[in-house]
Amino acid sequence: MRRLVFAIPGEIDTPTGGYVYDRRVMALLPEHGVEVRHLPLPGGFPFPTEAELRETAALVGRVPSDAALLIDGLAFGAIPEGCFAGIAAPIIAMLHHPLGLETGLSETESLRLLASEKAALKFARQIIVTSRATAETLQTLGFAPPPPVTVAMPGTDPAARAAGGSGVCQIISVGAVVPRKGHDLLIEALARLTGLEWTCAIAGSLDRDNAFAARLITRIGEANLQDRISLPGALSFSALDALYAQADIFALPSRYEGYGMVFSEALARGLPIVAARAGAVPGTVPSEAGILVPADDVEALTEALALLITDRDHRRMLSDAAWAHAQHLPRWEDTARIIAGVVRKVS
Repeated sequence: MRRLVFAIPGEIDTPTGGYVYDRRVMALLPEHGVEVRHLPLPGGFPFPTEAELRETAALVGRVPSDAALLIDGLAFGAIPEGCFAGIAAPIIAMLHHPLGLETGLSETESLRLLASEKAALKFARQIIVTSRATAETLQTLGFAPPPPVTVAMPGTDPAARAAGGSGVCQIISVGAVVPRKGHDLLIEALARLTGLEWTCAIAGSLDRDNAFAARLITRIGEANLQDRISLPGALSFSALDALYAQADIFALPSRYEGYGMVFSEALARGLPIVAARAGAVPGTVPSEAGILVPADDVEALTEALALLITDRDHRRMLSDAAWAHAQHLPRWEDTARIIAGVVRKVS
């Protein structure tokens, strides 16, 4: 068995795609010859305090040289160069997407994070990314090569096909309520479609950006859509599965995605997708299974939603294509096997 220490900031049970990815991989790596130990890092990343950086340096500095050290990207790119000096273990960087490309950052914050991430990558033996689009983005930014980059796409669990609603078109959107996910765009588009029959549930954590979530709730009230748009927060697996089962359309106009696991989850349920042509989304959502519009284009988003809300035949056509495509998506066992191969290279 090869030994791996997986350093992850914050609460491991956080209900976001990146944490789901980390949890699933850790659970399966032993089946592929890798013994894993979870190393919790402070939760302030990607904006850690000085005290959190000192704690992080002490924690990663204790990892023995005969184990590989895999550092999740939420922390990796925000760790200053000086912290890497005391690490004896070979380092692998796990990048879900570049930190500096997060929507809502000031230009100064974005440039600082991009520079920090580029400097940190000099200490990595290998880089793991979750999509080909992210690998290409690293090259565009001048982050890589070197070191070598391996794509380990998230796995997708088989799921029952969504049955849809009865009569009123039910729209589901899944993702943490933060500016990058574009829920503000979705609400603006739906506010223009009050003459059509639809409801929308936006399932995702409301406490990642409290001010942004509050603005969305205010806008829903201004548009008098409280009875049609719900924000139930982060849901349990069973509650989310029930929501998917009754959905007719999946809509998430993210401004950027490093992969977008929820799109694959929607495909696995045979849902037609409305999304933005941003980041890795075009590589995740095939054109025959969804309608992709330009990022930040409310007009195009409104038109796409109107088409699918009113045209059942078009929805069915996209649904059939989504269901067919999902049968060939990678599984989590594939993801773990790829990452285990990277661990063997540096061990």
